[in-house]
Amino acid sequence: MVERIVKNALKKGSAILGFKESIKFLKINKAKLVIIAENMPEKMKKDINHLCKLSKTKIRVFEGTSRELGVVCGKPYPISTIVIKG
Repeated sequence: MVERIVKNALKKGSAILGFKESIKFLKINKAKLVIIAENMPEKMKKDINHLCKLSKTKIRVFEGTSRELGVVCGKPYPISTIVIKG
């Protein structure tokens, strides 16, 4: 299910990939959904969770590693966070 959401967002150009870019977007804009990798470091999870609570954005955990999330996105590198624009 999460994979389908990610692939659709990538096709539409409504996805932001990566932790740093996701943080920037969440601070400025309203997101529809945030997807994080299961193996994301705890400190990063806390930062994302805090911003999601402030902006009332839903968050889902991808049941796989950041490397697997990168593969779903068609990237040859790990991706820990994806923001779906609202």
